[in-house]
Amino acid sequence: MGRKAGLTVEDVVTAAAKLADREGFEHFTLAGVAERLGVRSPSLYAHVDGLPGLRRELSLRAAKELRELFERAGEGRRGIETVRRMATFYRRYALEHPGLYAAAQQAVQPGEDEELYKALLSAVGPISEALAEAGVPESDRIHVIRGIRSGLHGFVTLEQGGGFGLPEEVEESFARLVELLISGVEAAAVRRPDGRRL
Repeated sequence: MGRKAGLTVEDVVTAAAKLADREGFEHFTLAGVAERLGVRSPSLYAHVDGLPGLRRELSLRAAKELRELFERAGEGRRGIETVRRMATFYRRYALEHPGLYAAAQQAVQPGEDEELYKALLSAVGPISEALAEAGVPESDRIHVIRGIRSGLHGFVTLEQGGGFGLPEEVEESFARLVELLISGVEAAAVRRPDGRRL
């Protein structure tokens, strides 16, 4: 197999995303991506910086997709209703795209990889905006986002791993988790003198 004419970075990342979703973010290989594209592995180096570079590209794509997903969740909604819908979209994305979902969980420090750091931070933007609409003070938003993320991530990780073996309906459990998280958001919201949330 020679280099496939017209192959682009987008082609390589798309093939890797499908493979990562099937085999796992930590388990897919350059050889597997090359086979999927009908080229030899060395051909991929013209488009990505090896496996680490390809994993980084997947993280960038996942961050972009999550931001777009959260923005769609907020269409026609505000505040608490947006947060509730974001939780549902988050779970759906994790279950439908487990490899890309894992790619979005990478921890990047400021100054380490600015492009990736900003992309991952950008994905959080719509959540922060929804919390602001719900009345959560700016000083509390990161803490609330971490709490929401931890709850949702724990749930989908258990669900993906077959960790819910009891007969109770998983959909009902998820709905109750979301309401618990919403209660936390409401508790963090600043209230006006008349007792209503901002």
